This record gives sequence, C-alpha cells and structure tokens, in this order.
Amino acid sequence: MRVNRVLVNLPVADIETSKAFYTDFLGLSTEEFNLGWVARFTSPETGANVQLVTQDATAPENPAMSVQVDDVEAAYADAQARGYEIVHPLTREPWGIYRFFVRTPDGTVVNVAQHA
Repeated sequence: MRVNRVLVNLPVADIETSKAFYTDFLGLSTEEFNLGWVARFTSPETGANVQLVTQDATAPENPAMSVQVDDVEAAYADAQARGYEIVHPLTREPWGIYRFFVRTPDGTVVNVAQHA
C-alpha cells in the first residue's frame, strides 16, 4: 500500500458557519467539494487544505484524518491481519469513495480511502 495524501478532518458544528474563517481568513478559497456534512477547502496557490466534518454520513464516528491510498483492499486486509479495530467496514460510498475506518493503538480513528 502506498499513501498518496493525508488530510486533517476538523470537527465543526456547522460547515457554512465555519467556512468564512478557512476561506477568507486563511485563504483556503477553493471549495473542492461540499456534501453538507463534509467539505474540503484548499489554497489555490499552495495546495494546503483542510476538511471540515460535522457528522459522517455512514460511519459511527468521525475520523481525525483521512489517508488516501493506492490499494484500499490491501490496506484493509493488512489492518485486519494486524488486529486493529475496524470502526467502519470497507464500503463503496455513494459519493464515489471506497473506504474503511480503523482505530490506531492510541485510539485515533483514521479514514483509509481510495477514490473510485
């Protein structure tokens, strides 16, 4: 498995209320996507970004970060073989991502994903 990207997921009560801080003040003015419960804002100059999350649409917990990989099935099998707790099973989500959530030994929930 190769990690292609790591994104921080910041918990917020309301994306629209928080949006101006990240887009106007911090300059992350490109809205890559906004599903209402999760949105990504990126700097057009540097590519720096953040994802804001209210409550995940299908999983029982919000992840602290999202890790995009080249082979999510291999990552899932490896996580299971290592005995890590799977918080959300390997799922093809309707918005076009193939993912699972795993809990790290320190308790952090990580979304491991591959774009379809």
